[in-house]
Amino acid sequence: MAKKTVADLNFSGKCALMRADFNVPLDDAGHITDDRRIRAALPTIRKILDDGGRLILMSHLGRPEGAPDPKYSLAPVARRLGEILERKVPLAPDCVGPEVAAMAKGLQAGGCMVLENLRFHEAEVIKDKKAKDDAGLRAKKDGFAKALASLADVYVNDAFGTCHRDNASMLTVPQMMEGKPRVVGFLIKKELEFLGGALTSPKRPFVVILGGAKVSDKIGVIEHLTTRCDTILVGGAMAYTFMAADGLATGNSKVEKDFIEEAKRLKQHAGEKLKLPTDSVVAAKLEPGAATQVAGGAIPEGMMGLDIGPETVKTYEKIIAGAQTVVWNGPMGVFETPPFDRGTLAVAAALATATDKGAVTIIGGGDSAAAVEAADLADRMSHVSTGGGASLEFLEGKKFAPLEVLDEA
Repeated sequence: MAKKTVADLNFSGKCALMRADFNVPLDDAGHITDDRRIRAALPTIRKILDDGGRLILMSHLGRPEGAPDPKYSLAPVARRLGEILERKVPLAPDCVGPEVAAMAKGLQAGGCMVLENLRFHEAEVIKDKKAKDDAGLRAKKDGFAKALASLADVYVNDAFGTCHRDNASMLTVPQMMEGKPRVVGFLIKKELEFLGGALTSPKRPFVVILGGAKVSDKIGVIEHLTTRCDTILVGGAMAYTFMAADGLATGNSKVEKDFIEEAKRLKQHAGEKLKLPTDSVVAAKLEPGAATQVAGGAIPEGMMGLDIGPETVKTYEKIIAGAQTVVWNGPMGVFETPPFDRGTLAVAAALATATDKGAVTIIGGGDSAAAVEAADLADRMSHVSTGGGASLEFLEGKKFAPLEVLDEA
């Protein structure tokens, strides 16, 4: 998917409306606990400002119910961005309206502002299909998008984490800006290069690591990547649905009973490429410091599988060591609760070592990104995606309408 980028434009004398992903975690006091998503947008922001362009940033934060809610204000984001850029970054009182338009018009060359949370407006999240079937919803969504589109000369999308959504700011706004430049930022460019490269021209052996709780979340990925990769390593609770499909006892482990037949089909589809854990770390309860034991194969009655076991770790480490391209999406166990983080941390360490030896390692956002951050290994990966759900859908081979509508390179 070759798209024009901000590098193809000179923003001098232009005003850019940039969709960023500033959905950062906040503590109870409203302080940002991880500013990684803000920092990820900096190369694009600085390019526009250094050109002498004017920049209007828009994003969502959290899940407000289509109305203003102070706890979801983007004020902490504007404040943090100002600290990083060492300049004042004002927050607009809303994202549309006369006051916002006046602020945008008053921006000076090299200046930027942040619009208030897009999701304070119901129109932002109206599904495009519903809008097509309901004239009232379409008018509301179009009116909101038109007001946003009128603020700028150029549209920039650098919010990969929401590229699988048909939100107004992601799809309807660039549609409204047809005839004006519509480009991607450096962050999306990097996402497309790494994730797209893994799908179309990976260095081999190409290994995919899939974890997390649900087989149902990974069906499309397994189907799409089986014909493209050499090995799929499975961990997390989803492994126990596969075990149940093999007729093995799973104790009290989390199993998607409605997807056991689907797991059988996927095993047959993937064949020898699909590798399942040969042992598990089990416990009677999920709690920090719980008493554990290692179970080979079946899970004992009254116990639940909560991490891959040491034998599986060694097997997976060996496979990763021989890989040239690795894509990882989903933890190997309940990594938020020690001691069930060992398998996930071991995989993260193996990936870091593989990167050091020249492999391309791609972390598919979400919990996997959180895991490599917790292990302080993010900087040793080739690429850490900023979109968990988006990267998963991209790996399934789905097309993203918000990217399709942008200018071709």
